[in-house]
Amino acid sequence: MDLVIRLRELRARAGLTQEQAAERSGIGAKTISSFESGSRIDAMKLSQLERLLDVYGVTLAYFFSDELANGLSPAKAESSQRDGFRFEDLPEPVRASIVAWASRITSAPVAVVAQRHPSHNSRAHVG
Repeated sequence: MDLVIRLRELRARAGLTQEQAAERSGIGAKTISSFESGSRIDAMKLSQLERLLDVYGVTLAYFFSDELANGLSPAKAESSQRDGFRFEDLPEPVRASIVAWASRITSAPVAVVAQRHPSHNSRAHVG
C-alpha cells in the first residue's frame, strides 16, 4: 500500500489541513506536502512519521496494517499499486528502524525472579 496515500488519507480523516498538521507536529507544511506528493517520501525520517501519526491518532502498527489498506477506496488502492511507495520502497535505514521499533513494542519484557530451593534454608537446623 502506498505510504503517500496512507499519509494523505489519515490527515483527511483527522480533518486537518497540511498547515494544521504542520503546526501540531512541528514538521513544516512544505515538508508534509512533499511527503504527501511523494516527491520526498524516501527522505522521511522515522521520527517524522511517528510525529505525524501521533497527530493523526494512529500507531505505526495501524499505519502499516492491512486494516488501513482495506479501508481505503478501491481507486486509491489501485493508484497505490501503480505509482506509490511501499514499505519495501523505503530506504534500508528507515525500514530497519521501523522493524527494530516494532520488535521492541511487540516483545514483552521478561522478568527473571530468583527462587530459593527449599533445602537451602538460611537458618541452621537444631536437632
